[in-house]
Amino acid sequence: MDEEDNNLYHDKVVIRLIQFSIIWAVLAMTVGVYISAELIWPSIDFGQFWLSFGRLRPLHTNGIIFGFAVSALMATGFYSVQRTSHAPLYAPRLAWFCCYAWQLTVLLGGLSLLAGWTTSKEYAELEWPFDIVIAVVWVCFGIVFFGTIANRKIKPIYISNWFYGALIIVIAMLHIVNSLAIPVTIGKSYSVYAGAQDAVVQWWYGHNAVGFLLTGGFLGMMYYFLPKHAGRPIWSYRLSVVAFWAFTYSYIWAGPHHLHYSAVPEWVLSLAMIMSVILLAPSWASMINGIMTVSSASEKLKTDPALKFIVLSLAFYGLATFEGPMMSFPSVNVVSHFTDWTIGHVHSGALGWNAMITYGTFYFMVPRLVGVELYSLRLANIHFWMALAGTMLYIIAMWGAGVSQGLLWLSVDEIGELSFSFKDIMSSMTPYYALRLIAGIIFLGGTLLMGYNLFMTLAGKHALKVYAPAVSPAFGVSS
Repeated sequence: MDEEDNNLYHDKVVIRLIQFSIIWAVLAMTVGVYISAELIWPSIDFGQFWLSFGRLRPLHTNGIIFGFAVSALMATGFYSVQRTSHAPLYAPRLAWFCCYAWQLTVLLGGLSLLAGWTTSKEYAELEWPFDIVIAVVWVCFGIVFFGTIANRKIKPIYISNWFYGALIIVIAMLHIVNSLAIPVTIGKSYSVYAGAQDAVVQWWYGHNAVGFLLTGGFLGMMYYFLPKHAGRPIWSYRLSVVAFWAFTYSYIWAGPHHLHYSAVPEWVLSLAMIMSVILLAPSWASMINGIMTVSSASEKLKTDPALKFIVLSLAFYGLATFEGPMMSFPSVNVVSHFTDWTIGHVHSGALGWNAMITYGTFYFMVPRLVGVELYSLRLANIHFWMALAGTMLYIIAMWGAGVSQGLLWLSVDEIGELSFSFKDIMSSMTPYYALRLIAGIIFLGGTLLMGYNLFMTLAGKHALKVYAPAVSPAFGVSS
């Protein structure tokens, strides 16, 4: 390999990760639509254990988080770290190993969930053999990412890499600590923690998996791709750095707010609530930074569906990061917890923030990776409106269902007995669940349109040969 080829950006692995991410999005969302239908027509599991809600629901969440989201984060991380470092990927063969090993792990892990292998921990259902493999592949991801930064030809480390770096480091720590278990068989283990300690460790992991993977990692995506697509520098680099450190410090403490009205000590719950409220400041700082960055590119925003997706995602990010701290207050939590309000909150972030910004980023990246125009701008615009309609209908349905459930469960008669049974309340949820099913079908339909659009854009095309500059002339991000 000659010296010029040594400076070649490695974008073929980026394209492959994008393809896998789209495939997982379609598969996992299809499962989500199916289980939402099961809540209306329970008999469509046909008496098969592997089609039951209890087995398909973790398959849905694992497919979205680890299949769709992590593949997207690997793709965008590998793409942006090369360009912000002006250096090709460190150990490109290891990057390919991460790509394929991760997909195989998610696939086999999903099959194990269908077979009934589960730890029953939220977002950490996979049993111990998969936990070990996940840790190994994740460390390899970190070696490629940080190795590329170590080889950078530009002194500053751009803010997007701070967020991607925090994603890699903190998720590794969370995963390893929460997954400590005593194996009994190949498919069964028991946590080394017990009782309230197990709950605290689990939600330290669970909430920060949302925080550093589904929030921090995607903020890294926003800080690179929004300025690039808007054709403007980030509005305030100083604000982004302050927001990063405030975000990193405050988020790590917020997990126990999932455990109000439990055996967890009151001071732990109070600290989690306080940190949840403090977290609003760095969250909205990043949202404002993004909105101000694109504020001077309003003409492009009118015509470019990719930019519309990214900017809309910021609105939903602001909504979700306001709602979360509000729900950490005990007076609100007593209504919201264990209801569909929480499901609505999660999906306002998952659909409105994570999926929207990923879709916009893919629409931006794919044509540039292969040097052609997007196959159909019209389909992308149709997808935008379908995604917006699906997300809004979904969260409205779940907000309505959740608030109704919470208030009805708190309703008591004159002698203190519950006014309504659990069965009565849940049987009244059918209209809300029907609206959610319609919303899910609309959102899935838009995702299928995007998959077709991007795969047609990629059809028969190969990644362009792009070379890393030998010397960076100025601070910032390169093309």
